[in-house]
Amino acid sequence: MKTLILAEKPSVARDIARVMGARQKGEGFLSGDQYIVTWAIGHLVALCDPEELDPKYKKWDAADLPILPEKMKTKVLPKTKAQFSVIKKLMADPEVDRIICATDSGREGELIFRYIYEQAGCKKPVDRLWISSMTDAAIKEGFQNLKSDTAYDALYRSARCRSEADWLVGMNASRAFTLRYNVLLSVGRVQTPTLNLLVQRDREIERFVPSDYWELRADFSGYSGLYVDEKGASRLESEEKARAIEAAVKGGTGRVVESAREKKRVPPPQLFDLTTLQREANRVMNASAAKTLQAAQSLYEKYKLITYPRTDSRYLPHDMISKAAQALKKLPAPYDGLARPVNELERLPVRSRVFDDKKISDHHAIVPTGKQAALDALPPAERRLYEIILRRFVAAFYPDYQYEAAKIMTQVNGHRFKSTGSIPIDLGWKALYQDSGRKKKAEGDDGPLPDVKVGDERKVKSTRVEQKQTKPPAPHNDASLLLSMENAGKELEDEALRESMKDSGLGTPATRAAIIERLIQVGYAKRSGKTILSTEKGRRLIAVAPPEITSPETTGKWEKALSDIAKSGDDARGMALSGRFMEGIRRYAAFLTQAALKADGSVAFEPEQRRKTKSGKSAVVKPLGLKCPACGQGELQENSKAFGCARWKEGCAFTIWKDCLERMGGPRLTAAMVKKLLSGARVQHPKGEIFFEEGRVRFLPAPGVKPPPAKGKKSAPGPSYPPDDAPPPSDEDIPGV
Repeated sequence: MKTLILAEKPSVARDIARVMGARQKGEGFLSGDQYIVTWAIGHLVALCDPEELDPKYKKWDAADLPILPEKMKTKVLPKTKAQFSVIKKLMADPEVDRIICATDSGREGELIFRYIYEQAGCKKPVDRLWISSMTDAAIKEGFQNLKSDTAYDALYRSARCRSEADWLVGMNASRAFTLRYNVLLSVGRVQTPTLNLLVQRDREIERFVPSDYWELRADFSGYSGLYVDEKGASRLESEEKARAIEAAVKGGTGRVVESAREKKRVPPPQLFDLTTLQREANRVMNASAAKTLQAAQSLYEKYKLITYPRTDSRYLPHDMISKAAQALKKLPAPYDGLARPVNELERLPVRSRVFDDKKISDHHAIVPTGKQAALDALPPAERRLYEIILRRFVAAFYPDYQYEAAKIMTQVNGHRFKSTGSIPIDLGWKALYQDSGRKKKAEGDDGPLPDVKVGDERKVKSTRVEQKQTKPPAPHNDASLLLSMENAGKELEDEALRESMKDSGLGTPATRAAIIERLIQVGYAKRSGKTILSTEKGRRLIAVAPPEITSPETTGKWEKALSDIAKSGDDARGMALSGRFMEGIRRYAAFLTQAALKADGSVAFEPEQRRKTKSGKSAVVKPLGLKCPACGQGELQENSKAFGCARWKEGCAFTIWKDCLERMGGPRLTAAMVKKLLSGARVQHPKGEIFFEEGRVRFLPAPGVKPPPAKGKKSAPGPSYPPDDAPPPSDEDIPGV
């Protein structure tokens, strides 16, 4: 008899198969004497679309809303049907008497396996492989500590509730808003409140009116001070007042009325969870959250250099002390040198900021695995991210940064001037960041201050009045938006609700990057350099959507409820919690449907046209507001793949494919780029210069930009406006998240 192991991805399956001795290749699997290893390629099974539950739902009709199926059914996804058939056949094989679930160790991985297992009609016993590292040693250890799948029933219930809730909310709200405004509008329980964070920040910036203020500085012998009033505020509302105080102290003698020195310590930064890693990578590398997750997954799966990245914990369990010590001894140069002071200690420092069993969720913090790494062999993004993780890992075991903080208050003719400064005593962990952009002096730090005593007198050598202006909040970037999503709801006035949401937010570390990218994909947000801005379409949706779907409060409570279900323990409590949760979701979906159908009709969205493709599917076509440069008669339109003339049926073949520059290393073209190009202007992009000449888009790569490796020939485009293969508005087209 044999055991069937089901992994989530082919790369993971190959690693497990190698370790477990399954080396014989089959069609969609690997086998050995004891084990057969196969893979899922992500989701093979999903919830059915409405029209698959009842053909009447194929036509979008307000009379059919809300759609609230008695039982949510699943289907095999057509694109990966062949691999599902392989798995189903293996599960039914009489030679297989046991299944091991080896999908990713998390909520989504559990859902992927259970959907496949149920869809295949399998009843064989299942064990769960739960690992946080893809090294050979970790895989072997995981197989020595298998648990029955029943230990993860609560996690599955939470995952299924999440999946069905997103379907019910996204499907009903999206259809209702789309029907109300005749524009494809995607609405979701996490996506929409995240969009609201962007919209509110952009509106704050637009409404912001800068105001002038003045500050006064006085230079004493050996130090300078900033004027502060009796409340400690330094801002003066008028230049006249600033000049009057300046005149009163100019040339005068100051007397020290306060002088204090205090030794302070700053502990090392904590280890990374996924969200803090994404924020740090955005700050250091200007990498988007999605790119960071992609590089982290590569370091985990392909290179085996870091532990499981989709974690929300910043701590390690105590049983990892020896593993952490071993990993510190196997770092690549130059990090082996940076770790030498720690490795020379008799024992690894065990701090509560690093090791805390009570603060471990499904996975611990992201740390190096201890596998020897060749940094030069890593792709640039993976190498930079790996080095960020290495440096933080070493820093966690370094001593505190110690400094002496000094404060002096000098009074001149009744006016007080404050001076603050610091002197490093022991750089500690900060020594690791002396060359990485962390040297910036803190605002208000006047540097080393002289050792003065109360009563000392100092002559005012000079003064200066500085005019300044209040600044608006900064627009969101990946780092700030991730932070806002993580902390959503924590500013609520209701103390009980705020407490209930302290461990929740919008989405999870594993899903936040995808949510941001989804907002951009559906046209609600756009990137502008390092920032992420809401679009007019996104703003209008927030204007008409009820606060129950735009507020993070609702989603935060749901994430907390899903977490409670996952931690429920016994089946009876878990089933009661999940039942109560889904009843609330059904009521909420019905409410949102009615709210959408009765929403403000005076708000107008930019019109979108729909046409049928050759496959009979409905595709969204957006007008660009430009005449075709080829025929001069048709309007230019945009679909999901290209820009082209609306007169393509009459024979106008003008087409600009969105990906036409990608094979040369260039960027994907956007509507804004095309409008600029067709106006005769040139587009300057980090990857190179783009211009339109002789009816064609031309590209001059920037130095160092190389075309990506060839992936096979792409068929030449036909002469007509390219058909759009985008699916009709459906669950896949308008997911809840």
